[in-house]
Amino acid sequence: MQELPPRALATLDVDAVVLQRPQELGLAATWLGRKPGIDVPAAYVEHTAPRGLPDEMRHPLADHPELTLVHATHFNQLFWNAGSTPTRVIEPGIADPGYRYCGEIASAAALLEDGAPDHVREEGADLLERFGQIAPVDLLAPGRHDEIAQRRLYLHLSRSSSLGRPLLEAMHLGMPIVALATTEILGAVPPSAGIVSNRIETLEAGIRQLLDDPGRARRMGRAARRSARQRYGLERFLQEWGALLEEIVR
Repeated sequence: MQELPPRALATLDVDAVVLQRPQELGLAATWLGRKPGIDVPAAYVEHTAPRGLPDEMRHPLADHPELTLVHATHFNQLFWNAGSTPTRVIEPGIADPGYRYCGEIASAAALLEDGAPDHVREEGADLLERFGQIAPVDLLAPGRHDEIAQRRLYLHLSRSSSLGRPLLEAMHLGMPIVALATTEILGAVPPSAGIVSNRIETLEAGIRQLLDDPGRARRMGRAARRSARQRYGLERFLQEWGALLEEIVR
């Protein structure tokens, strides 16, 4: 990978452009002197789930048939209104941090934005107090894999995130999962890997079971790791992106 200043881009022989924010469509045209999707093949990556009412979920790049809109989840593809823009799903892929689970601390690990609750319902911060009555909930910073893996379980509280990297990392670490059944989560976490529900009482019971039965927690964590490595591995991710780029460049 080579990083170049904008003034150097116009002279490059570019095979394809990958965009991630709506304003990049205009920036790429200005910097390259070519219109993405028209003068140079282009794909737009959408990581986030739409918000609002279904009839209001029109994607910023809807009705751009010259582009390919790549969604990170099938939920996103279903809910975003892309109009005439062709869409594709390439699910996330992450580098495997390795199996690190020990679960010796009888608490739940949770990660919120910036590693701390921001007191908004979107991230599930309002649920911390209730779950905290069932078990200690330790808010940890992203990337602290060894600290996360010391906790008995991973608690995913987001009501709207598409499919967060911290959840996939926790599964790769071998963490059993307790999560809200929102967006893509129900498909990402199989029953063998955790407890996924929108019934708070079911989640509370799941937390108690995992705290009381370390053996079950470990078995669920291993199942979570197997599932995550198979579905969200980096090799599969790179293969699918390579195939898409070859397709749009033709």
